[in-house]
Amino acid sequence: MIDISFAEHTASGTNAKAKSSPDSWVALVAEEGKLSPAAVALDKQTGGAVVAAVASGKFKGKKGQALTLVAPHGLPVARLVLLGIGKEKEFDALAAQSAGGKLAAHLDGAAAKKAKVIVETLGETKHPVAEIAAHLAYGAALRGYRFDKYHTTRKPDELPTLEAIEFALKDAKAAAKHYSALEKIVAAVYTTRDLVSEPANIIYPQTFADKCKELTKLGVEVEVLGVKEMTKLGMGSLLGVGQGSAKESKLVVMQWRGGTGKAEAPLAFVGKGVTFDTGGISIKPANGMEEMKWDMGGAGAVFGLMKALAGRKAKVNVVGVAGMVENMPDGNAQRPGDVVTSMSGQTIEVLNTDAEGRLVLADALWYAQERFKPRLVIDLATLTGAIIVALGTSRAGLFSNNDALAEQLAEAGKKSGEDVWRLPLGDVYDKQIDSQIADMQNIGADREAGSITAAQFLQRFIKNKETPWAHLDIAGVAWTKKDLDTAPKGAMEFGVRLLNQLVADFYE
Repeated sequence: MIDISFAEHTASGTNAKAKSSPDSWVALVAEEGKLSPAAVALDKQTGGAVVAAVASGKFKGKKGQALTLVAPHGLPVARLVLLGIGKEKEFDALAAQSAGGKLAAHLDGAAAKKAKVIVETLGETKHPVAEIAAHLAYGAALRGYRFDKYHTTRKPDELPTLEAIEFALKDAKAAAKHYSALEKIVAAVYTTRDLVSEPANIIYPQTFADKCKELTKLGVEVEVLGVKEMTKLGMGSLLGVGQGSAKESKLVVMQWRGGTGKAEAPLAFVGKGVTFDTGGISIKPANGMEEMKWDMGGAGAVFGLMKALAGRKAKVNVVGVAGMVENMPDGNAQRPGDVVTSMSGQTIEVLNTDAEGRLVLADALWYAQERFKPRLVIDLATLTGAIIVALGTSRAGLFSNNDALAEQLAEAGKKSGEDVWRLPLGDVYDKQIDSQIADMQNIGADREAGSITAAQFLQRFIKNKETPWAHLDIAGVAWTKKDLDTAPKGAMEFGVRLLNQLVADFYE
């Protein structure tokens, strides 16, 4: 993790004393080459090198651009970086996160070790400088994540170099205070990414449950139900998925009681936790199957959310439920055509054992409602490949029985940078999962609207139809195959920041 700090400086320019002895200074430049006061001062110190650099090349201060002046004349540093922020009036918290992430990647690519960023507004942004600095730091910290614990032979020039970034501004204390809450989110994001990145021989139902137990240090109450307890509860839908694995299935229950009224009904978040998905008897193709270690991304996000809320002492009662299974094809595995009975009493004809996530969620959703009587229920799951066809990898699919909740999630998505897009539900889709021999089947009658019929299946396990419910299909956003502004290639934590924003804005 990049070490983040904040330092005071009282005048435009470069007179801030950096605690980290930086080898790089960074100044902000807006679109059309408009320089921040610090950049103007640096231009004078370098004999006009900053203005000349902006005028002579393609760098125009656009969003995401960065320009490095190596060994700048008149400055006691190895490099001066000009960071483009785009249009001033559009430079908000989310844009600052993106810029901070781009900066961290750029500095690391330039082999910088320590940097000082001089943060000054250019005059038009409506956001306080302290808030902008905190979100620049937030973005840099998110982008600085690495999962390299299994590398043992990497050469020094292949290792990340960036160790620390110091943000210098007039009100460093306010920036540090603002960042202190964001830092808790960073910690939750990192742990979630670690969980999703781990191979399936390391993270399986029991070890995931063990990781969840660590949240007790933050005040979260954690319970773990095994096969014996779930059998007694009648969770035939969840248990059917895991019966072909040597790893025992688990149901993890996490409670955070931060609300002013301890008896107040909680918010319930439910996650699909398939720690590895072979597809079962309906086995997947070998090509790409190694990626199925991240089929527990929904449960990982619920874990991360609980860590974030507890870490920042959120004033709300929340319960997180994670159904943890491994879907394997041994001699005891569930077969296509089997009929299972869910905790709700409803029967399910399993036509495809690779449509297993909805079977796990069916019992986890019912358990959360039966036991906790929540104010609302939101589930997250890497549920369908169809959602990737529909929406690509830029946003999650959103399904809901409640317009107000759907609008809240959409707003939280825009603010957090984890976007969602609402898709429809309706009787015409629901009829497609009717079964001839059971109450329902676990896939639609044909291949059309696969994400929607999956959501319709889940809706049948919302006990009280008046309970606000939303389903987030995160199959396209749980993992990234390319570097993003605030995340390197690999595991994402989609849902942690989104749902933390939802809770903070609407339910605390």
